[in-house]
Amino acid sequence: MAKRTKNLRPDDPLYHQDHARPVTRRDFLRQGFISGTGTVVATSIFSLLANTRIASALSLDLDNPDIASPGLAQTIGCALGGNGGLKIPFICFDLAGGANIAGSNVLVGRQTQLDLLSTAGYSKLGLPGDMIPGGTEATPTATSNGDFTDTTLGLAFHSDSAFLRGILEKAGTRGPNINGCVIPARSDNDTGNNPHNPMYGIAKAGAGGSIVTLVGSRNSDSGGNSMSPAPMIDTEIRPTKVDRPSDVTGMIDTGNLTAILSDQEVTAVMESVVRISDRKLNRVDTLLEALVNTGQDSAIKDLMRCGYLKAADIAERFAGKVIDPALDPDIVGTTGIFSTDEFNGSGEFRKTASVMKTVIDGYAGAGTISMGGYDYHTGDRSTGELRDLRAGRCMGACLEYAARKGVPLMMYVFSDGSLASNGTLDNSVDGRGKGVWTGDNSSTAASFFLVYNPNGAPTPIRQQIGYFRADGSVETNSSPAANNVNLLVETVILNYMSLNGDRANFGNLFTGFGNPPSASFLDSLTAFDVLT
Repeated sequence: MAKRTKNLRPDDPLYHQDHARPVTRRDFLRQGFISGTGTVVATSIFSLLANTRIASALSLDLDNPDIASPGLAQTIGCALGGNGGLKIPFICFDLAGGANIAGSNVLVGRQTQLDLLSTAGYSKLGLPGDMIPGGTEATPTATSNGDFTDTTLGLAFHSDSAFLRGILEKAGTRGPNINGCVIPARSDNDTGNNPHNPMYGIAKAGAGGSIVTLVGSRNSDSGGNSMSPAPMIDTEIRPTKVDRPSDVTGMIDTGNLTAILSDQEVTAVMESVVRISDRKLNRVDTLLEALVNTGQDSAIKDLMRCGYLKAADIAERFAGKVIDPALDPDIVGTTGIFSTDEFNGSGEFRKTASVMKTVIDGYAGAGTISMGGYDYHTGDRSTGELRDLRAGRCMGACLEYAARKGVPLMMYVFSDGSLASNGTLDNSVDGRGKGVWTGDNSSTAASFFLVYNPNGAPTPIRQQIGYFRADGSVETNSSPAANNVNLLVETVILNYMSLNGDRANFGNLFTGFGNPPSASFLDSLTAFDVLT
């Protein structure tokens, strides 16, 4: 093994001699060559026509006189957005490339988290013999149980977990209101083709926002790196791309009127615009109608009326509110979650702040934060530790912001595959004496979720769904999710519905566990009862 001359920083790209050169956008993301940003498309009132079904119905196909379906305007309606927050806000972290989750971060065991693995099994998960759970810590951390375990967040972490250190840095006082669950589950390494992302299913379970249903930090069908299960995808609620403050302010733009008029005056002006526009529309034929005689003059006008009404509704509901994450004192500044230097210096922090504000403030029901560079088997430990630490800070920021807003949050963390150690140690400062990551290994994979409840930590039914073998690999028969990513997604959605008190309706919406699944079977996959 060649000796590394310097440690990689969290934003440095990863070069692997045993991997093909990156070709696709997902390849570049998992190896850290890009950060997961997307493109911004300017919108206008005519973006209402961008829906594929509407565009098809209004297609300029002169050879087909029946190009428009009757009653299109009534079908589309004029939804102005709900109140948002009717269901628990949901944020997932998509760590592209195959991050370590089990063992060195969240503890996993044979039947329960603390049903210990073998020494060799922990070594495979990057923990040397003198750092395995159950041992005695010579210098325990402030929150450790003294035996290399830490249950500050309810869910048991390794006391030196980089995820945990980052979470506690940003949300260190919120432990009494948090608990969680880990799900041992294999998935393929280094690929976005794993159908890991649960957001469409979360929306189907009732999550929705006052402006959009879903957001994601990548301009992809899932909003992240990994795909969504194909049967769940609904193109009409494709995630809106949000990865920077300008995406949030652009999505909820109340215009310059708010700078010169009072909130009440803005509302009066916008309502007048609606009335005037409606009168004008009643007196003219739309250009499209005049050109092709589609018979859809009424439908087109209704779409335009909806645009004006939505603009007025947004102005009324959001004028005077702090929409920009960069200007929110709970997020940035001397009393903020991020210092000004942190926020300005890290695109990952700005991305996290933008998604968490959009979701937790109720503008969207669920959001994905995709972070690149987690294919970190670089022959050292320090590279992965630093990236895990930053991811933990972003996770902690979401939990802390939910606490400051006084709303619950379900936060889910997953990655495409995982990796393993051969037992060689990295004794550098950032390596912390742990095992170096030497290669991809899908058998060591797991996902986990944390739940914040402002009324007190949810009481767990179980904190591990499925289990590991003693040798540090997933027991593939331990749960339906253990060797089937689609069923892993359904397990996460089941737990979301349980927290919301909707579990009885699960079998009517999702069929992966059979139709209908028995109550006892669902019990075996449920970590928490209704959040109160």
